[in-house]
Amino acid sequence: MAHRPKVIVGLLGIDQHEVGAIAISGLLRDAGMEVIYVGRYNTPASFARVALHEDADVIGISCHSWEYLEYVPELMATLRVEALDVDVVLGGSVITPSDADQMRKAGVAAIFGPDAKPDQIVGDIRALASARQQRLRAEPKD
Repeated sequence: MAHRPKVIVGLLGIDQHEVGAIAISGLLRDAGMEVIYVGRYNTPASFARVALHEDADVIGISCHSWEYLEYVPELMATLRVEALDVDVVLGGSVITPSDADQMRKAGVAAIFGPDAKPDQIVGDIRALASARQQRLRAEPKD
């Protein structure tokens, strides 16, 4: 039986523009993924807690406010400190090419701008989840 990708979707800080996050949650759900929608007003620590609790494959952050530039590096650092193997993806209308480069350097696995196609989003997230599951299977057992 194939692994069903598990994706956390939400917003960081006080970004309240959640229409895109809700739409993407539906897209991923309809593509057969398990979606844990955490909504607005999240911190990097809260995303990490949910990722640990849910054994998530991917964290998806909806970015429609500039706050993500401060919070995403903190999230990436938190995931490293907690040794959580979960990929982070960003999507949103405010992500400029230079900001996307900065986020990739911080460790973000994929970035979906306003021109991203639904099949690209689903395919990329499915591939990230599959790669994580392969890494987990390859880990030595105690």
